[in-house]
Amino acid sequence: MSYRHVKFPESGQKVSISNNKLVVPDNPILGFVEGDGIGPDITRAALRVWDAAVEKAYGGKRKVHWAELYLGEKAAGIYDGDYFPAETLEAIKELIVAIKGPLTTPVGGGFRSLNVSLRQELDLYACVRPVQYFDGVPSPMKRPQDVDVVIFRENTEDVYSGIEYQSGTPENRKLAKFLREEMGVNFFEDAGLGIKPISPFASKRLVRKAIQYAIDNGRESVTLVHKGNIMKFTEGAFRNWGYEVARDEFSERTITEDELWEKHDGVQPEGKVLIKDRIADITFQLMQLRPAEFDVLATMNLNGDYLSDALAAEVGGMGIAPGANMADHVAVFEATHGTAPKYANLDKVNPSSLMFSGCMMFDYIGWREVSALINESFTKTVAAGIVTYDFARQMEGATEVSTSGFADALIARL
Repeated sequence: MSYRHVKFPESGQKVSISNNKLVVPDNPILGFVEGDGIGPDITRAALRVWDAAVEKAYGGKRKVHWAELYLGEKAAGIYDGDYFPAETLEAIKELIVAIKGPLTTPVGGGFRSLNVSLRQELDLYACVRPVQYFDGVPSPMKRPQDVDVVIFRENTEDVYSGIEYQSGTPENRKLAKFLREEMGVNFFEDAGLGIKPISPFASKRLVRKAIQYAIDNGRESVTLVHKGNIMKFTEGAFRNWGYEVARDEFSERTITEDELWEKHDGVQPEGKVLIKDRIADITFQLMQLRPAEFDVLATMNLNGDYLSDALAAEVGGMGIAPGANMADHVAVFEATHGTAPKYANLDKVNPSSLMFSGCMMFDYIGWREVSALINESFTKTVAAGIVTYDFARQMEGATEVSTSGFADALIARL
């Protein structure tokens, strides 16, 4: 299609799909959305680090050609007030792989959340959030090095579906009347009402992606996180459907906890991924007390939202937490924190959430040497006490640097 403002670099080639797999040229065009608030600061820094790491890893044989895409406030400025231009969605579909900074949501109407709208419009059904500890990063945990999990959060259903009816509205009264008179349900008058859809289709494709990730990356277990002891036909069903996927599609590569003890005396067979489940509230406790017991977590939308932010706090906070929203192939990597408008254009904040999301992106396209270099450089830089303000205030003798200064330090240590 022809684009109004989006321009693809002529020197690059688009990522494509063949035989259900990504085909990545040595000069791929990848999309980026600068983001709002602190977005421009951290995007500028991250782009410099990514480009330097690609050059270091491949000596000029590979190079990313960046195409800027527009969402949020910058989009509104050039698309006549449209925060969510349709051509950006089309460009992401065409490019397949993109990364974005944090986005604001317009106040007083319009979209509930640009992030949620993006996930729904592109059917980015899996929110993937790795949480791991880097040496030297301040943490409230006694043994933060035991935290190394990847969260697969279902993105399209649960209470995030937006099926809500405001107290006092005709729609609310109509639904309340049906529930009371036809279904025999009791609840307080004038209650706001929300519907929580959990389907076998969405649950199974999320768990399928989590199990395949565990197999492909040598992970030992996938834990289905749910509150099925209370919500038996939604969260309990998610658990049951997850076990069905493991049994029906991955029987040669998985083993359940029951089978582990009944057939193998608790010793996990080599090459098998353990499929287990835990109640959501207990999972929060165990991730603090015994985090080494967990590897990949598969969750519904709300539980995954809570868990991913809480676990990020165990290893240094949202400032270094990466993430991605993925369909079967299309993937949008993102900074997982907010726009922090009070720090906008101050060149102050930590760019690592976006930077590490870029590392996920390079792993996704098969350029793992890039993320390895950046991870090593980050560890060296933090060990030298060179950090942005969020870490400096928690570390003794640290050298506080700006966003761009932190990028300089990372590049110097690649």
